[in-house]
Amino acid sequence: MEDDKKTSRRNFLRLTVVSGAAVATGAGLSKAFSEPNSGSAASTPDSGEKMHVLTANGELVEVDKAHAHVAGHKPVSNEEARKGIPGKRFVMVIDLAKCDGCKKCTAACQKMHFTPKDREWIKVFQMQDSEATPSYWFPKPCFHCDNPPCTKVCPVNATFKRQDGIVLIDNERCIGCRFCMAACPYSARFFNWERPAETPEMDKITYSPEQGYPRRVGTVEKCDFCPDMIRDGLMPACAAGCPMQAIAFGDENEDAVTTSDGQTIRLSTLIEQNAGYQYMEELGTKPRVYYLPPKNRRYPKPEVDAHKGAHPAAKS
Repeated sequence: MEDDKKTSRRNFLRLTVVSGAAVATGAGLSKAFSEPNSGSAASTPDSGEKMHVLTANGELVEVDKAHAHVAGHKPVSNEEARKGIPGKRFVMVIDLAKCDGCKKCTAACQKMHFTPKDREWIKVFQMQDSEATPSYWFPKPCFHCDNPPCTKVCPVNATFKRQDGIVLIDNERCIGCRFCMAACPYSARFFNWERPAETPEMDKITYSPEQGYPRRVGTVEKCDFCPDMIRDGLMPACAAGCPMQAIAFGDENEDAVTTSDGQTIRLSTLIEQNAGYQYMEELGTKPRVYYLPPKNRRYPKPEVDAHKGAHPAAKS
């Protein structure tokens, strides 16, 4: 495992921003402050605000925000959004032993995607397998299944599966029939019943299926693995916003996943040594999210609310 921890950062996460401020704006670091042509660091005064970045050689460094070149890509075409990023097969691993139920993953997701307060693309449930076992926390995003029921029932091909494993929704094509919502066994989709209020930030954004906003009334939306952030070299908002490093994200083709603290681990080893599993895998949907059981937890167990009860786990 020690060799795995020292594995260099993979291409799509070479310059991941770990700070919450960068996650909130969706900005990427195209170059480290010390690299040539990244601006005149010597002549730029310090802002006093620090941020953590990972250099191309995998080193985690702290820099002043004023010396980091922030950049973002333009929205890709609909055709590019449907194809996905060539050569990638994105995967997420959620360690239930590390999750403390803080819901900062949800907060980061909502801020990134401008979702209303009553809508959570990644929900965090309190779970309990039996009365004899302690409860634990269970983050649940969209699982981006390799055999997705949602895409099979859409009559207009508005929801689709990309070559890089991500399942997206084209809201310009969606007719609001909600067949995909009925077909999804994970209840991971949401419907825009009324015209969403747009913020000044949203007004400046050009629509793309990779961003999912500005959202449209009468259409469906869900967790999208933040593909627009991935193109900028960033982790998805939920993974980068997790202070417990409970959410790892990476490329199955490279057999590597990375946590928000910059640790890169071999995916196959992580799953094998920790008895990783897929939620409701017996359905044959082939989710691209793996869970590690809540064993050897490192903090006090959550108390079960006697009035609300705990959500039963499908598998421990």
